Amino acid sequence: MTTLIAPPRPAVPGPAAPARARLGAFTAESTFIGRSFRHSVRDVEALLMAIMLPTMLMLMFTFIFGNAIDPSGGYVDYVVPGIILLCAGFGASSTAISVSRDMTTGIIDRFRTMPVRSGAVLTGHVVASLARNLVATGVVIVVALLVGFRPDATLLGWLAAFGLVALYILTITYLFAAIGLAASSPEAASGFGFILLFLPYVSSAFVPVETMPEWLQWVAEYQPITPIIETIRGFLMDTPVDDTVWWALGWCLAILLVAIVWGGLLFRRKAGRR
Repeated sequence: MTTLIAPPRPAVPGPAAPARARLGAFTAESTFIGRSFRHSVRDVEALLMAIMLPTMLMLMFTFIFGNAIDPSGGYVDYVVPGIILLCAGFGASSTAISVSRDMTTGIIDRFRTMPVRSGAVLTGHVVASLARNLVATGVVIVVALLVGFRPDATLLGWLAAFGLVALYILTITYLFAAIGLAASSPEAASGFGFILLFLPYVSSAFVPVETMPEWLQWVAEYQPITPIIETIRGFLMDTPVDDTVWWALGWCLAILLVAIVWGGLLFRRKAGRR
């Protein structure tokens, strides 16, 4: 007896699985900002070092070198603007390490499987660093007031100084983030970032430019940190800033633009090939 085998029924296509919705830009950015904030809270040592190192330098220059530099006792008023930028530099330098760690530990591979823009990782690091450094700067200013800092700034002067400090922190944080992307490892990122921390020492942060050797005066006068410090000093001490403020803003915006473009290119190149 012949057994008849019925032909298989054609498969009826079912409803297509809905495409995974991509999160909105604000949702992605806020998620990674929260992630970076949580990392900052857990890394208490880095936050303490970002506050303690500039504070110790301020106390050292005020009480050990201050009388030799300015016997009138007003040296603390001169040195605080430079200490503020040092505080920002120390705090922002950890961003290079954090970004480099993300790029070398494989976490970016995981983010690329999610319906989010992986570039939001960079924004999260920058925003969290900006907030962290503003807090650290506030603590340094409070300590400066306790040791004798007496600014003559008006409310408008304080707001202008705060705005310029925030712009500088944003600028240098983006620059450190780009350095973290360019570095091959967190250790290399730390080394490259450490070089930038020396710039305030070759400026008018601690002594007037005219007291330096002639060959060094040109470097100190035309590097970016000097006009930024002089502008902050002018705002806080209520002295004329003349065209220094435009040089300060120009340097900050130019470096910020370069850092954003450079960091974006590096991130797309490195994250795209993973």
